[in-house]
Amino acid sequence: MDATQIDEFRRRLETLKAALMANADIAREAARPVRLDQQSVGRLSRMDAMQGQAMALETQRRNAVMLRRIAAAMARIVDGDYGRCLACDEDIDPRRLAADPVATLCIDCASRRETD
Repeated sequence: MDATQIDEFRRRLETLKAALMANADIAREAARPVRLDQQSVGRLSRMDAMQGQAMALETQRRNAVMLRRIAAAMARIVDGDYGRCLACDEDIDPRRLAADPVATLCIDCASRRETD
């Protein structure tokens, strides 16, 4: 993979990270504990709020996982290993990285892992 492609993937990873960080405040607010004051909120409204809270917590968890994957991809760029399969050490097809810039496995290794 040439330097121009690496720079493009770096920019995509930075953009993805910035978007996740921008959404962190929104998700944090939505994940706040639900008040159980029956005088101000009815039972169904509390249930809706609790479901929204659970969804926000799951979104936070997924965002944290993705941020760790982005950090690992950026570290691989710095180390010069970005775009190499972690299982077989072959090049990952740039089209696969275009679809998923945090991919760590080539398509063959990913397919084998799914069927094992």
